[in-house]
Amino acid sequence: MSPKSRLYTLVKAWKNKPFQEVRDACGAPWLGISSQALEEHQSWSKRQVISHEPIFNCRGTKLTSSLFRPLLAATDMQFLRLFMEGLDAISYWHRSGRFIPGILPVPTHIIASSEYVDAMSDLILNSRLPVGLVAIGLPSIPDSSLVNSHKEGLQRMRRLGALIHFLNFSGSVDQMQWIEEMQMEGIHIDMSQLRKETLPINALSQIRRSTYSSTQIYASNIALVKDIENAAEWQIDHCYGGLMMPPLSRHQTLQINDSRIAKAIFSLHPHQHPNQNGDKQ
Repeated sequence: MSPKSRLYTLVKAWKNKPFQEVRDACGAPWLGISSQALEEHQSWSKRQVISHEPIFNCRGTKLTSSLFRPLLAATDMQFLRLFMEGLDAISYWHRSGRFIPGILPVPTHIIASSEYVDAMSDLILNSRLPVGLVAIGLPSIPDSSLVNSHKEGLQRMRRLGALIHFLNFSGSVDQMQWIEEMQMEGIHIDMSQLRKETLPINALSQIRRSTYSSTQIYASNIALVKDIENAAEWQIDHCYGGLMMPPLSRHQTLQINDSRIAKAIFSLHPHQHPNQNGDKQ
């Protein structure tokens, strides 16, 4: 079976868009996909795996994006296949008339690899998605030995229109410097840090400075009613976690618009913030 025919089955869901053969970091045909692997892939897709964690605005009234969770634990050999699955979900939503940005976690060493970045670039280009629908989620800052190649990888992703998010913000000086230098569009904070008061007091206020004025703050691991109240108090932009809504399949994600739990909590405990004129909204 030729490489073209092997890939044909894999990309049928993309409505026969042109697709280039993607190669892994070793230069071998893309993940060495066999006919058995293709059959397993089709079965996996049909099962509509619960993989997409919906993200809402703080009040829970609007779905703002989705985090593709399988990439958080992907091995190097799984990465490109799962990255394409994430892009395919974003494309599926877009073809269905929903503008739902997807956050695709990418390990630090993969962004620093030119071979992987080449493959990711091919996948993003072939997806033909509008600018702003694909976000790269970074779990950590790079080691000193990877800084230059990591920057180059991020710049290439940004030139393709991908947004850059930092997923595990703890408020350290090194993280603040890296976020400022790379001008990231999103920062994700685990709400357990606010519960345990392990996040530096001035971290969020620093992010709100003019340098970070375009950076959106995401609160993850929303598990308690108090977490939603704290997120509102800290004026966090987006929230996600079990209390907002558990992970869904890509089709289920297409059907939702809001977090009813968060809306109910706000209706019981309204939080009003003054606008620039001093009036309550």
